[in-house]
Amino acid sequence: MRYAMVIDTVRCVGCNACVVACKTENDTPEGFARDWLRYVVTGTFPDLSREIYSERCNHCDNPPSVHNCPTGASQIVEGGLVVVDRSKCTGCKACVASCPYNARYVHPDGHVDKCTFCIHRVRKGLDPACVESCPTEAMTFGDVDDPDSEVSRLIRSRKVHVNNPASGCDPQVYYLT
Repeated sequence: MRYAMVIDTVRCVGCNACVVACKTENDTPEGFARDWLRYVVTGTFPDLSREIYSERCNHCDNPPSVHNCPTGASQIVEGGLVVVDRSKCTGCKACVASCPYNARYVHPDGHVDKCTFCIHRVRKGLDPACVESCPTEAMTFGDVDDPDSEVSRLIRSRKVHVNNPASGCDPQVYYLT
C-alpha cells in the first residue's frame, strides 16, 4: 500500500476550505500552516490562465528530510507516510533545510511539524481533513499501488504532474491539469 493524493487544479476554486480544515483538525498554531494555496498565472495579457495548487508535504518515496534527520525523528511509516516523531525531534532544522517543498516548520513547542495526511484519521479509515472538507471534490486520497483505486484511476485519466520532479524525491501528491 502506498498513499497518495490527487488534486484537480481545474476543480479547485481557491476557497481555502482545505487550509482551514487542516488548521482546525491539527490545532496548527497561529502563523503556521501544514498546507497552503499557490496561484500560478501563465500567458500574456489578455490570454492568461490561472491554476490553483493546494500544497503540502508530498510524502515522497525518497524524502531527503528523512535521510538528513540526525535523530531519526523524521520517519517513513505505514503506507509511505512521512511523519515526525516529536519525542525524538530536537528542532535542529536539518529536515526543514533539506525539504525541497518548504513543507516543514518549527512548531513553537520546539519540534518540527508538517502535514501527515492526517495519519490519525487515515488509521481510522477516514480521509484527511483537507480532502473531506473540499466543497468541489478537487482532492482525492487513496492507495496509488491499487490500480483500481480512485487515485490511480484519476492519474491515468488526464494530464498529471508533480511539483519539482527534478528533485528526485518521487512526490506522492499529483496535480491534474
